[in-house]
Amino acid sequence: MRDFRTLQVWEKAHQLTLAVYKATATFPQTELYGLTSQIRRASASIPANIAEGCGRDTEAELARFMHIAAGSASELEYHLLLAHDLGFLPPIIYTDLHNNVTEVKRMLTSFTQKLKANC
Repeated sequence: MRDFRTLQVWEKAHQLTLAVYKATATFPQTELYGLTSQIRRASASIPANIAEGCGRDTEAELARFMHIAAGSASELEYHLLLAHDLGFLPPIIYTDLHNNVTEVKRMLTSFTQKLKANC
């Protein structure tokens, strides 16, 4: 069992989630149960799956949860693009969030490859 708080990818994903919550606070009230909720769920799913994977017994199980986290990151990537295209996210905030999602996806891929090499 690993302590998820020691993983750089978890920390980056956690910081991304905090930034997403801050950015979506200004979304229209009509989107509270729509796009706002979807974006927040997808972002929170990334560090949550990393944490859950760390609680599993094997490297293979941890790798599976890293894949799930990567899927959530891709979902978040699309929802952020949609929010930007709808005018809910200013370009500078969108760019920053997009860059952070891309970095988390890269880190997840790298970590998963290392896990698979150890299996």
